[in-house]
Amino acid sequence: MSRYRLHPSPTQEAALLEHCGHARYVWNLAVEQHAHWRGGRAPAPGFAEQCRQLTEARDACAWLAAGSIIVQQQALKDFHQAMANFFGKTHRRPRWRRRGRGEGFRIVAVKPGDVRRLSRKVGQVRIPKVGWVRFRWSRPVGEAKSFRVTRDAAGRWHVAFAIVPAPVPGPGTGAAVGVDRGVVVSATLSTGEPLTVPTLSQGQKKRLLRLQRALARAKPGSKRRAKVKTAIARLKAREGDRRKDWVEQTSTDLARRFDVIGVEDLKISAMTRSAKGTLEAPGRKVRQKAGLNRGILASGWGRLAVRLEHKAPGRVWKIDPRYTSQTCNACKHIARESRESQALFSCVACGHRDNADVNAAKNLRDTAEGYAVAARGGSPLGGPVNREPQRDLLLVG
Repeated sequence: MSRYRLHPSPTQEAALLEHCGHARYVWNLAVEQHAHWRGGRAPAPGFAEQCRQLTEARDACAWLAAGSIIVQQQALKDFHQAMANFFGKTHRRPRWRRRGRGEGFRIVAVKPGDVRRLSRKVGQVRIPKVGWVRFRWSRPVGEAKSFRVTRDAAGRWHVAFAIVPAPVPGPGTGAAVGVDRGVVVSATLSTGEPLTVPTLSQGQKKRLLRLQRALARAKPGSKRRAKVKTAIARLKAREGDRRKDWVEQTSTDLARRFDVIGVEDLKISAMTRSAKGTLEAPGRKVRQKAGLNRGILASGWGRLAVRLEHKAPGRVWKIDPRYTSQTCNACKHIARESRESQALFSCVACGHRDNADVNAAKNLRDTAEGYAVAARGGSPLGGPVNREPQRDLLLVG
């Protein structure tokens, strides 16, 4: 998806919010229908049946008929896909949607004339029942058959066109790199380069703390509380934008500089799971674990690996992270005692000393190079290349 910043006028913003309300209403109706289903009953209505029911609802409700049928049908389509993902055990069950959280809708059957460029930095997109809405032309827009309009918690609008960008070409030199992800240093390369995600400035962090304290004192449902929540969301959005920009620039740079990229195969969702436990078995060091979880999520581990796979398909290898930080890159000796501190690695066997993160990144690089050689038809140990069995050699006697 190629996402752009949308700049609607106040009148257009009201119409966009109306679309979001219709999409949320139809989605919640579908959730309610499927919530009544139980084993042994008739099957829950599918997409075609729900579209027929939507037509009847539009005939009965004038306010629903005033909206776009495309927006409402695509909300049902999204719900149908969400249920398919749930039964495929790749996502959790679809839940109710709330106003102000996850707002958006999708438009399909987009024609080439529905997107046009006005100037070097300004473009326009045609949205049903809204008209031409301007957006920032930050990069070229290809031919898209659909797009999605979203509104984040900070009140900003975006339009994302369904276009798969071309992969980033590698240098073709066979260069390899290992990427060790951490909390203090977000990513350390086997070349010795430390890469850190930019965060909020000290002044912005202090302001965020003041706003969070004000939010705790504000009365639920008051206008003051809503203003404080919006101000916090804007600071959080700024921090998220910096993290996303860092991920995009880092992943593009790695895809251009290296042909083989090795990253740890980390289960981030399991690593960031809460440690609070239950009432019967409460957890230990819950606050410390919560701080570690925030540090992991703020480093963008998952997004970096995903964007690398998007930009360098077939060139990213996920390595088993076990013992990568305890293995000496010089002699391959494994010992926990070699890790003298969080930043220093000193091998107890050969005396090799290096930065701990750089040593782990080099181990990832070496393993990824071995996988790449095996995938090209050879053996990591330099054995014969894979080839079809020779028929003459198989015919014995």
